[in-house]
Amino acid sequence: MELTASRNTRPDSDVWSIRSYARRGTRLNVSQGQAWDAHADRFVLSPELHVAGRRLTDAFTRPGPLAVEIGFGVGEAVVALATSRPTWNVLGFEVWQPGVAECLAGLAEQDVANVRLSTWDAAWCLGHVIAPATVDELWTFFPDPWQKARHQKRRLVNQGFVALAASRLAADGVWRLATDWPDYAEQMREVLDAEPLLSGGVTERYAGRPLTRFERRGIAAGRPIVDLAYRRCE
Repeated sequence: MELTASRNTRPDSDVWSIRSYARRGTRLNVSQGQAWDAHADRFVLSPELHVAGRRLTDAFTRPGPLAVEIGFGVGEAVVALATSRPTWNVLGFEVWQPGVAECLAGLAEQDVANVRLSTWDAAWCLGHVIAPATVDELWTFFPDPWQKARHQKRRLVNQGFVALAASRLAADGVWRLATDWPDYAEQMREVLDAEPLLSGGVTERYAGRPLTRFERRGIAAGRPIVDLAYRRCE
């Protein structure tokens, strides 16, 4: 399937009235621009694939277990996941274009072929273009904490999103999460524990998660890092 991507392709969902992210700067520096121009057509999914009734997994050239990361930042975890699991298909979501460009550079450097990236709203895509019970592993590491009380309704990990994500996990599929904000960790536990399709809780730091710049910021600020893992139990 042909994959095409423009630097100006910035599609948004019109379905979710409250988004869990804010559009940040789109300007690319020289190296990011070069990475985008050289590698976006290979890795970034075309807008035409993001249509209700289609399946993003159609973009992969061969079958395999599916791992999804939501909000991959600059892509450290996506690159690590793809290189450590070459038989898996890896789908990453990120709306911040400079971060996507840096991820492209890392993927090209490692010469991986099992990754596709989307700049669309991950929540909308989970509901419309990812089939139920098809995600073998889901990663949500250091999502935006939206610390101001009036903004916390924007947090990604809420009751509605947890129910949707759980429905997309395959049988015995696992959802790994991490945050450096204690109140967000408490919220995550509350809504995840309440989801009947999931079983799990706080766990040791996942060895497959690389130390990212977001985690380093949390550590430098003295915030505790909380890892959680939940498995689909039906």
